[in-house]
Amino acid sequence: MTTHPTTDPTDPEVSADLLIIGAGPTGLYGAYYAGFRGMSVVVADALPEVGGQIAALYPEKFIFDVAGFPAVRGQELVDRLAEQAARWNPAYLLGHGVTRLDDTGEGIVATTDAGTRITAGAVLVCGGIGNFIPRELPAGSEYLGRGLRYFVPRLNDLAGQDVVVVGGGDSALDWALSLEPIASSVTLVHRRTRFRAHERTVEQVHTSSVRVLTPYEVEKISGDGPMSEVVVAGSDGNRITLPAQTVVAALGFIADLGPIEQWGLRLRRRRILVDPTMRTSRERVFAAGDIADYDGKVGLIAIGFGEAALAVNHIATVLDPARSITPGHSSDA
Repeated sequence: MTTHPTTDPTDPEVSADLLIIGAGPTGLYGAYYAGFRGMSVVVADALPEVGGQIAALYPEKFIFDVAGFPAVRGQELVDRLAEQAARWNPAYLLGHGVTRLDDTGEGIVATTDAGTRITAGAVLVCGGIGNFIPRELPAGSEYLGRGLRYFVPRLNDLAGQDVVVVGGGDSALDWALSLEPIASSVTLVHRRTRFRAHERTVEQVHTSSVRVLTPYEVEKISGDGPMSEVVVAGSDGNRITLPAQTVVAALGFIADLGPIEQWGLRLRRRRILVDPTMRTSRERVFAAGDIADYDGKVGLIAIGFGEAALAVNHIATVLDPARSITPGHSSDA
């Protein structure tokens, strides 16, 4: 493993032992761990910055299920992962979406939408859920940019406002709890009586000052210029008018795998199927994190870290059969 990646993102030809597709938490940890195993690494991501969905959508939201952190904001986690990976000097190609993978017999050549060719001994796909767009709120779409939003990158932007959060999943309830201390009021609206969020989070919402309206749906958003109020309708026909300067529609995403669907990989439920070593159906291509699927899969960031390490250890033997799958201790490095 003597190949070294270029650090010039404008170079049309790049080479490394390992190409990691996706610079989210799993990809960043994979970059660190591959460096620890002695590999040179290039990390490519279509987004212009590292961190994936967390950095793009939820940088200020607290994450509670990462080992060693009782609570950590998304951006802080990303920053620490990037710092950890920096020890081994991975090269980053940001704003480069990988569009195709071609076998060379001894490795893979990846081509990005910017025209860069990356030659690597193996590929680790850590692309999260692929390309994603938010599910639209049926009522009031004309208020997008005038109070209607789908993400809250900076919580303080909504300080002192009356906020209506729409949705019943983890994101909706997390936004409601995160905004409670700084917003003038927070109302959570969900069209069903049951939530899809973690039980503990549901309990926290019900014991907080967040007003919970179920089963209700947003019927109308109004306001002269920026929004000023929201009308929600209950399943029983009851209507409530709420003051609101912001509606956060946390209704989930429509995932699009994009070019991944053309790479000849075996897919299930719009995820890449892998075996117990995180190998895909294609030689020298592995996957980890949210994009990977197998029986018993649990979608946690912590699981993604373990999957990345598992994949890298098996990639090490693909690149050099004389190497052991079992690594040494990181404290020895």
